[in-house]
Amino acid sequence: MTDGEAAGTRAGRAPTIRDVAERAGVSKSLVSSVLQGKGRVSDASRALILQTIEELGYRPNSRARALSKKRSDTIGIVLNDLSNPWFIDLLAGLSATLHSSGLSPLLTDRATDDRIGVSSVEKLLAQDVDGLVLVGTMAHDQAVVRAATKLPVVLAGTRDPDVGAADVVVNDDVAGTRSATEHLLSLGHTRIGHLSGAGEIGGHGKIGALRREGFRSAMIDAGLDPDVYIELGCTSEESGFAAARRLLTRSDRPTAILAFNDMAAIGAMSAADDLGLRIPEDVSLVGYDNTYIARIRHLSLTSIDNGSFAVGAQAGRFLIERLATPSLPARIHLVTPRLEVRGSTSAPRTS
Repeated sequence: MTDGEAAGTRAGRAPTIRDVAERAGVSKSLVSSVLQGKGRVSDASRALILQTIEELGYRPNSRARALSKKRSDTIGIVLNDLSNPWFIDLLAGLSATLHSSGLSPLLTDRATDDRIGVSSVEKLLAQDVDGLVLVGTMAHDQAVVRAATKLPVVLAGTRDPDVGAADVVVNDDVAGTRSATEHLLSLGHTRIGHLSGAGEIGGHGKIGALRREGFRSAMIDAGLDPDVYIELGCTSEESGFAAARRLLTRSDRPTAILAFNDMAAIGAMSAADDLGLRIPEDVSLVGYDNTYIARIRHLSLTSIDNGSFAVGAQAGRFLIERLATPSLPARIHLVTPRLEVRGSTSAPRTS
């Protein structure tokens, strides 16, 4: 191929592997070996082919490569609710890991599915994704169970639903709420409320049950009744507001509240404000997840950092490993939580 013909190729259409081979005077198979890093290729031939690729501006066709591998190089990601800011850091870790291995994420929102009556999982399977990552607690879904028999599934930040041979990457929820409760106890609080997620350890909502377990164990070890100020099902700003208002209007109201997550904690802040209570002077408040909301200066919410970026990155690694070795046994990885103390907690007032 002459220089004029090469220019014509660039102007008229994208160069192909055949154009590279003809320009370099080698076979297509040798070009392919260089692109894939396989086979025996002399240094001189490799240098010539790479130089030709650069001159022609050749870019491998990712779709064609995927077809040759019988893979789409896409991973379906199903979130339980895009409105929760906790997912931002987790998705950053997950996406970075997938992209580093040449995998592209396809994102869907389960909360939208429930409103419009469609199945994200079914739609992703129709796109021939190579695997699924479920982010956040979801109800048991037969579509997910069926998918897990055909392709790798990883649960990130959740232990639900139970789909058999799925890998699980989660924060150590028991340790997290125990640490938060011990922080409040160390400040001198004895009347501590817990805005808890619903569920039992053996069923749907395991995260809520585990966080409740950490809270209860710390209270019991301190010689206190753990069940006096527990409110169940507090996972959103609205539910956190309603539950905190119930607690804070009691004659024996708690002097501190540990929320299931940062969103419920923000609801509790609003409830305290409505009742004319100051944070932390009248009531201390701890969230969970350490989202960007907790770090907003005028909120300054003490929160448990659950390592969401690390959870996402590890979920991506598990998915990549399972693509390479589908027969791996199911694994669980716990990320260690860390308490971030800010301005929403202090010692209780003596009066």
